This record gives sequence, C-alpha cells and structure tokens, in this order.
Amino acid sequence: MAKEWILNSAMNRFQLNFKRNVGPTSESIRMCAPKTLNEWREYYFSNVRSKEHIEDLGRRLYVKITEVIQAEVEEITEQDCVEYMTQIVIDRTYDGYMTEIKTIYGQLEKDLQIKIKPAPDKWDRLYNVDFFMKIQDRYIGIQIKPVNQGIQLSQIFKEKDLQLKSHEEFSKKYGGKVFYVFSSKIGDRKEIKNKEVINEIKQEIERLRK
Repeated sequence: MAKEWILNSAMNRFQLNFKRNVGPTSESIRMCAPKTLNEWREYYFSNVRSKEHIEDLGRRLYVKITEVIQAEVEEITEQDCVEYMTQIVIDRTYDGYMTEIKTIYGQLEKDLQIKIKPAPDKWDRLYNVDFFMKIQDRYIGIQIKPVNQGIQLSQIFKEKDLQLKSHEEFSKKYGGKVFYVFSSKIGDRKEIKNKEVINEIKQEIERLRK
C-alpha cells in the first residue's frame, strides 16, 4: 500500500499519467470496447501509445522517485515536520475559519444594512455569541456555524440545544435574540445556508426599534 501511494503521488506530481503522455485512455477504451484485458492491451499498444513509450515513462518515474524526491526528502529536518504540523493544525485552520467568518458577516451587513461587530470575549464565553448588532440601547447576538463536510447538522443542532440557555440569558440581559447563521462552502464561495434567518433578524431589528 505504501509503495502504491508513493508511485501514485509521484506519477501525478510529474504528470506522467496526463493525456499528453499516455493518450486519451478513456476515449480509447470506449472505442475499443474490449471483452478482455488482453484485447485492450493490444489495442492500446497498437493505436494509442507503444509499449516502449509506456516503459520509458516508467523509467522516468523511477528517476523522479529515486533522485528528485529522494533528494528533497533528505533536505527535510525534524523541525520542518514539527513546524509544518503546527502550521496546518493551528495557523491554516484559524486563517480558514476567520476568512469564512468575515465572508459571512460581510454578507449579513450588506443584507441588513447595519453594522455588525465582533462580540467581546466575555460574551463569547458566557453567551456563545460571535457578533452583535446594537439597536438603540439593546443588542442582537449572532453565532456563525460552518456546515462543511464532516460536520453533521445533527451535531450542530445538538450543540444549539446545549447553548440555548446561554442565549436566553443574553436575551434577558440585552433585550435581543441570538440567531444562528449556518455557513456553507459552495464552490469557492462561502454563503449563508439558512437564508431565512435574514428576515428573522430584520423582524427582530424592527421589534427593538419600536
């Protein structure tokens, strides 16, 4: 398994399996419509690329692994590995999270036409509030929840139930409700998943202004 992973990674990295090297394999096998593996092998070597060409690609792959990649591996230190793991787990996770949060609250500001500010640390700890809006002398809380692969909605709703009490305490003290905003990645963009929450927040704003 480890050997296959190395071979596959190197082959993809150096693009040895790209169409320009191995030809249009998907289209070719459909044209051949083989009944057996041998039939496909004979067709490929006769009509797409020669056996010698594929063997040459294999030799190039060997050189890439044993010379290029091996030389790169020898340059890696233990400290490089420690720093990389820390960067992936801490730095990049935080950067991605903050980018998503900024994107979502930027959309909220545009839709609501009202300034949204990051909540004080105390509010985050006591009330599970990420952002807030001030309406006269009262406040509305916002909590943003990313909904991505690996994060199940059932988990989020369970967490929401656990935090309900803290949100009720926020409402009693500051007058406004706390709203959950679910964010989801669609392509390269992050969007509000539960868009109906925007109208709910607008209604709360009007209630507090009366």
